[in-house]
Formats: sequence, structure tokens, C-alpha cells
Amino acid sequence: MLKKNKSQILFFILLNLFFSINSFSQKNLYVGIEIGRRAIKTSVLEVNNIKKADYKILYFSNDRIDLAQHITDNGELTQDDINKTSIIIFDQLKKVRKQFKLLEENIFIVAAPVFESARNIDVLKNKVSTLTSKNFDIIDIDEEAKMLVKGAIPPVDYSNALLLDIGAKTTKGGYIDDLDSKLEFVPLELDFGTMSLTDAVKKTVVNQNQVNDMSTFQEKSFDFNTVLRKRIKEMLDANPQILKKEKIYLSGGAVWAFATLYYNENLKDHYIPLTLEDVMYYDAILKNNFNKYSNLAKTNKEAERVFNVYDQKYLISANNILAMFLESIPNLETKKIYFVKDGQVTWLISHIADRSKKVNTNF
Repeated sequence: MLKKNKSQILFFILLNLFFSINSFSQKNLYVGIEIGRRAIKTSVLEVNNIKKADYKILYFSNDRIDLAQHITDNGELTQDDINKTSIIIFDQLKKVRKQFKLLEENIFIVAAPVFESARNIDVLKNKVSTLTSKNFDIIDIDEEAKMLVKGAIPPVDYSNALLLDIGAKTTKGGYIDDLDSKLEFVPLELDFGTMSLTDAVKKTVVNQNQVNDMSTFQEKSFDFNTVLRKRIKEMLDANPQILKKEKIYLSGGAVWAFATLYYNENLKDHYIPLTLEDVMYYDAILKNNFNKYSNLAKTNKEAERVFNVYDQKYLISANNILAMFLESIPNLETKKIYFVKDGQVTWLISHIADRSKKVNTNF
């Protein structure tokens, strides 16, 4: 009898150990679905050390669907938008739930700030909730920069780094100050982004028949750098603490385009080191030997993706912002500069950091 009981006890110990290990593995897996302006992105992360931003992307999908334009034009989502978005989210969740052992509390869905202005956003929320049993939040535009910083900078570097994210309309970011052991977030914003800068340059062309002429655009773009440099200086002068930061993290489409075209290799690390010299050499190719990159796009899928988003004018504007910002930092040679490669998961990393007992995100 005792022998039989010992066997049963051993069996239950082993069974308990199995489920403990299984449960532990689940705690390290996180799913994020972002309903963006022009796509729905799904990511599955395995996080080993959130403080050091040590994670693996186990799964990523990018379902293209242009939602923002309908909100801009009509103030609401179309019924077709609602149906397609709901189905994509349902299908993606069904897929990752089946493929990975997930804890439901580790599944997050968010929508970009633009959805705040959609009159019928509750219709989409209710449909997603009905299909998936999950609710989603809209990212607060005032919290967006803070979320970028939390997710893009490794928490171990919070007090010693800054982030600049070069977007389409604006350039945002920020840094965290450690004031008497109390963390304070300081936002940064430049009212130029890749596309808004391009539009501003085009408006300076007197003869609009020449607006698409590349030599004219380059000339006007060079002239406009005086304005761009002044705006960047104003941003830096208003935030002198920036100059004390030893690490600079860069994200956004402009830096992604640069890293993809310039390095022309499979960049596996989450953070890619770069220098101002690299940026300036890339700038010279953009302006004087553009065929090198347009030919690369014929054989390189990532380069092709860049050209699906940006033309030569946009790439020049994007790099002007990047170069002007780096040139404006004194003693840049003493700093470490990184491209944040996995920009699509920064908001998810931010969510995970907020829930970690090892990271202070109270700022």
C-alpha cells in the first residue's frame, strides 16, 4: 500500500513540476496587436530580461489596411473597415493562441491615436470584444512620446539616454531625468517629419512646374536646412539636459530607411550602432548616386519595402533631419548612437515594462 502511495505521490510531484515549468514559460510570452493608421501589426515576444531589453520576436505579421484616411475624410470608420479589422484581429489571435502557450493577461491590443477621433470607434471595440473576448485601448497622443521612450530605450539606460523618433509629420521623443531618485519624463518634439519637411521644401519652389525636378528640390532642400537647423537648435536649447546624455537612440521610418539601404544586410540585433560619418556618406549617395539604392531594391526585399514607402525626395528630407540633429550635438564622438530596429514592438515593450516589478516606469 505504501509502495503504491509512493508511486502516486511521485506521479503528482512530476505532474506538478511539469505544469510549473509550463506556467513559467507562459509568463515570458507576450502578444501585442497594434491597430495602426495603415496596418494591423501582430507580434509575439519572448522576454528574458525586460530591464536589459533582452527579448526575441517569435512571430510578426503586418496586415496592410488603410484606416486613417477614412477617419480623416469622414470622421468615422466604414463598415468594411470594421469588418476587415475585426476579422484580421480574430484570425491573428486564433493563430497565435494555437501556436504558443499564452496567458490571457499577456495579450494586449492597442489602437493608434488617430482612432480617438473616429465617431463610431465603439462599434469596432464591441465587435473585437465579441469575437476575441479582448478589449483594446487607444494610445493617448499625449502619452505617445513617453511610451516610445519606455519601449525603445532599454530600462537600464533610462537615466542616461534620449530617444528621437523621426515620423512622417513630426519628430518626437524624450528623455528621463533622475532628480533626487525621482524619475521625470521630458518630451521632445520637432514640428518637422519626413513628409512634412518635404512638403515645406516644395512650397519654396517659386515655379511649381519645377516642383518635381530633382535638381531644383535638392537646391531648395539645401537652402531650407537653415530653417531646420534653427528649429533643432531651439529644441536643444530648451532642453540642455540632452547634452549630458551618453547614449542616443533613434527610431522611425527615416532611420529604418537609412539602416536598410546603407548597411544592406540582415540586421539581427535590436540596437544597431551608427555614426554621423555613416549618415553623411549615405547622404552623398542619396544625392549623387541614387541608382545604387534603386538597383538594390530590385534584389533586396527590405530595400524594396523602403521604396514602397519613400521616394528620393522623402529619403533626402528624412536624412536631413537625422544628419542635422546629430550634427547639433556637441562632443558627438563621445556618445553612443543606436538605431532601434524593432520599432513596431516598442509600445508592447512599454506595456511589459509598466507591469514589471524590476523596472521603475513611474515618471
